[in-house]
Amino acid sequence: MASNVYKLYAIRFFHSLIPAYVIERLFWEERGMTIPLVVYTEIIFAVIVLLAELPTGILADKWGRKPMLVLSAIIGCLEFLLLVFATEFWHFALVIALTAVGRASASGAEHALLYESLQLAGKKSSFEKVLGRLAALDIAGTMVAALCGSLLAASFGFELNYWLSFSSMAVCLAVTLMLAESDSSAIDSEGEKAGQAAQTEPGTMKQYIAASLQFFRAHPGAALVVLSGMLIGAAINFIDEFWQLYLDRLGIPLLAFGLFSSIIFLIRLPGSLLAYKLKNRFSYRTLITVSLLVSAAGYIFLGAIRHESGIFAIVLICLFAGMIEPLATGYLHHRIGSSSMRATIDSFQSLALNAAMAATGLGFGYFSSLLDIFGGFGFLGVVCAIYTGWYLIVSRRISD
Repeated sequence: MASNVYKLYAIRFFHSLIPAYVIERLFWEERGMTIPLVVYTEIIFAVIVLLAELPTGILADKWGRKPMLVLSAIIGCLEFLLLVFATEFWHFALVIALTAVGRASASGAEHALLYESLQLAGKKSSFEKVLGRLAALDIAGTMVAALCGSLLAASFGFELNYWLSFSSMAVCLAVTLMLAESDSSAIDSEGEKAGQAAQTEPGTMKQYIAASLQFFRAHPGAALVVLSGMLIGAAINFIDEFWQLYLDRLGIPLLAFGLFSSIIFLIRLPGSLLAYKLKNRFSYRTLITVSLLVSAAGYIFLGAIRHESGIFAIVLICLFAGMIEPLATGYLHHRIGSSSMRATIDSFQSLALNAAMAATGLGFGYFSSLLDIFGGFGFLGVVCAIYTGWYLIVSRRISD
């Protein structure tokens, strides 16, 4: 099972080695996709993920992690193949719908397979460390793709980047087929030996949902950490999706896009790699509070100041956001007792993230249509500021 970790490293790297992403918004805009239309596809994505997250998480718990990861990889290949020929809104909407199913299929399954592989190898305490390394490989692949992608796009046009991205996803599929399925019975028997109470596996979707909600009621701290990670992740998604248009509005040349993309992903590395150490030195409340404050101030600045200095605000937001995923995911998984519910409960984390993306996407699209991209970022700043105030009040009452 230890070999799964290295295979997941390779999958994450090639899944991020997507040169199409560095020019994605420009390619979509060239094909007639305005900011509001792009936001509509983001909402479609979020809604479908909301509908698919729990069913795919349950299937990962019942049928196994690998089948869902294979499905996700197949859809990833199909995504870039279809985008090459997309020319109308419904083409892009179809691709986004398929991508949403693929994302939902992998979200709970990947973390569950990783945690259980480490658990069987006696290394579950290193979960956050491995998550940080996965994030680092994610960033490395993104950086290489961004630097090469911007140069290739400037020299050969946008379409070549999509064919190269399809090739990278084909490699992901090949490696995914080599993964070994985790042995849930062996994991649960180890848990019983360690003194954990055995849990009866739910049978129906209703029972899975009820059991998951009961878990969050029993662990209010986990619910709050997931909720905070949800907001920070949803907000930074709009930076990842629209920074190209932001730089374009500031008059930054296309050749600089690859460098900027590399910077905003590279700056997340320290937080991702050191999250497992930071949680031992600072409380979760402190780390999350700082990230929320930086996010609120940064997005408000982006909305209010239409100047190149906004680039530094984006860098600062990304710096503190880098540690949130390993912290929130690790906090959650260390409190899940049985493997029979691991993927389903993890899916709630992704479900919450996409619910936030759908809700904030409406406001982001509305204010972007009124005040261009700057209005959208300003809206995110106000949302983050309001949530931060609520979090500071509620988090004092919860101990977990």
